[in-house]
Amino acid sequence: MAPIEPFDMEPTERYADASGYRIRYLQAGEDGPPVLLLHGGLIDAAHCSWGAVIEPLAEHCRVFAPDLLGYGDSDCPEIAYSTKRHVAVIESFMDAIGLNRTSLVGLSVGGSVALGLALRSPERVDRLVSVASYGLGGELPNGRLTYALSRLPALNRLSVAALRRSRRLTKASLSGIVHDPESLPPDLVDAVYELVRRPNPGRAYRSWRRHEVDLGGFRTDYRPRLGEIEAPTWFVHGREDEVFPPRWSARAADLTGAECWIVPDTGHWVPRERPEEFAERLLEFLD
Repeated sequence: MAPIEPFDMEPTERYADASGYRIRYLQAGEDGPPVLLLHGGLIDAAHCSWGAVIEPLAEHCRVFAPDLLGYGDSDCPEIAYSTKRHVAVIESFMDAIGLNRTSLVGLSVGGSVALGLALRSPERVDRLVSVASYGLGGELPNGRLTYALSRLPALNRLSVAALRRSRRLTKASLSGIVHDPESLPPDLVDAVYELVRRPNPGRAYRSWRRHEVDLGGFRTDYRPRLGEIEAPTWFVHGREDEVFPPRWSARAADLTGAECWIVPDTGHWVPRERPEEFAERLLEFLD
């Protein structure tokens, strides 16, 4: 394993080889325990979901924030994406940077990756934070419509193509994942708009959705195995989340006896809608 190099407080960009793929990641912080941040799906990257919390965390922790395979500046091969594949690549990424054990913080799709890694390799997870995570329920939010959309990737490509026409449309589209789009800083909207305008935006997500959505519901549902998680766990969810229902996190906390924070007036993107409070509470949990 390669040694972990010392970090500055301000995030720096680096690359690692994981499972034969080039993974881009941000790192920050010189002292304290390691924390690995995993972003969400659709069109996302480490700097989008975690850009406002990396530096506050880096004052007390060593922070790693990779772009998942198929997202941001990581490789985007034409392969079948699934939660299981993301788990394997992230564990390989940990090997590549010499990270034997870490706390995991996962958002949405990244939350299911964190949960999967905690179950697959419990000895590598110190603490676990699940933020509006996929993998905590099987019911489809819109039933057969969700299934039908997962089988029509052309519709997603068309909607993304529409967003590429203007920054204004991109900002408006964020109303699906945040409670108040007007509260988002302009640089975040610019970052999302930049991702939308890249070649093949959403390719990894479309493939992942096709694999993960079945007529009977979501294929990845960790509820029967939540009791196997050994790491202290914290569930976080925005009360106004329209992507995955907050009752998923509340139910998971009840099943495991873990802590749960249902965030008022907040949608799916908790680290971007409540960055200061989220970072403060996260540090308290990691301490």
